[in-house]
Amino acid sequence: MKIGLFFGSFNPIHIGHLIIANTMHATTDLEQIWFIVSPQNPFKKNNSLLHEFDRFDLVQRAISDNAAFKASDVEFHMPKPSYTIDTLIRIQEKFPQHEFKLIMGEDNLAQFPNWKNYEQILEYTGLYVYNRPNSKKHIFGNHPAVRFIEAPLLDISATFIRNSLKNGVSIKYLVPESVEQLIKIKKFYL
Repeated sequence: MKIGLFFGSFNPIHIGHLIIANTMHATTDLEQIWFIVSPQNPFKKNNSLLHEFDRFDLVQRAISDNAAFKASDVEFHMPKPSYTIDTLIRIQEKFPQHEFKLIMGEDNLAQFPNWKNYEQILEYTGLYVYNRPNSKKHIFGNHPAVRFIEAPLLDISATFIRNSLKNGVSIKYLVPESVEQLIKIKKFYL
């Protein structure tokens, strides 16, 4: 089976993530999309990061109605910060019967050469890249391991959602209803 790996902090998961995942599943040869919840992104500060188990629960709630989507906590059991190449190797060792592709936003391609062993990632899985607003130029336009996928241009940020919650502003339609309910019950991001 060919599986797309969608890494993220998902702090919180929102409809932008879900629309991208659905577009990848519906318009490519990816049979499943696995949401890899990252405990700590090496490029991001974690000062407003909800606990990884809570973010994993939010992802599970968000995708529970789609059999082609799966949440993964593989990085919870790895040294922090987690590096994508190490996670890819771990997943491939655990599931050798599957072929994996890394899903990435075009805005991340400019920084991709700064990732640990980025050439090995290209060799190992390749990239399925979705377009993003205001993406910077990059060197991967004609790379044989990089496939560009047209997706809706959404500029929804988890930061906007967290700030809305802190300010008492509704996040309805920005996150799935089940995610909004759990955020309210547990008083996340307040």
